[in-house]
Amino acid sequence: MKYFLLLSLVFTAVLHAQTPKDSEKAMANLSPSQREFSNLPEEKRKEFIQLYTDAQRFFASKRVFETLETLNKAEKVFSKSVELLNLKGSCYVEMRIFDKAELVFKEALDLTPNNPNVMFNLAECKFVSRQWQESHDKFQESLRLMPANEMAMSRLIEFKILLCKKKLGLHQEAKILADKYDYQDDSPYYYYAQAALAFDNKELVKAEEWTARANRIFRDPNILAPWKDTMFEYGYIRSYLGGGEETGEDN
Repeated sequence: MKYFLLLSLVFTAVLHAQTPKDSEKAMANLSPSQREFSNLPEEKRKEFIQLYTDAQRFFASKRVFETLETLNKAEKVFSKSVELLNLKGSCYVEMRIFDKAELVFKEALDLTPNNPNVMFNLAECKFVSRQWQESHDKFQESLRLMPANEMAMSRLIEFKILLCKKKLGLHQEAKILADKYDYQDDSPYYYYAQAALAFDNKELVKAEEWTARANRIFRDPNILAPWKDTMFEYGYIRSYLGGGEETGEDN
């Protein structure tokens, strides 16, 4: 949602520029696909934005089929939207149709080759399908491209890289990453990294203690959800931490 709002603001700057110079400056910040969107008739832009907003709302409510139906309608209005393709790929990930998801994310990446969010989603496809080397490499690239002010996302990516390294047998590198941040860091990274090490050592009680600390400190489910999802997809647990059977690492 945030990326889409940013792009909407850029389009607004182009459409409502006070002088030709202002318009040229705004247009210079747009990718070719964004310029193409800004040249659509206003009614088409409004139709697309409304459909895309509806699709996001459906996706947030886990109504994946309705999301796809709405995105298909939006695609008929404008098909070269990175945001649309990113959301469409995310639907296929939710449905665990990873080959389709990967094709859609690659299409989005062709439109914006340096988009860290699209690269992240491609890496996530590899992660959930247990292709550890490709996942590791794409997460590294996503981290390199991620803006410096996206600390929360960068920490999550580093944690996923840590887990990939463990699957690849790079245990010393993983240990160094696990100790990179401490309890003063403004993310759950420290607690989940220590929980991962505890799981490896079959110290299940200690692992649960680490994740319980993260729950107490951060509290917001929206902050914790991607970390819990990562632990689940990796194979440490069969259901969310704190609510299901715990297991060791699943190779």
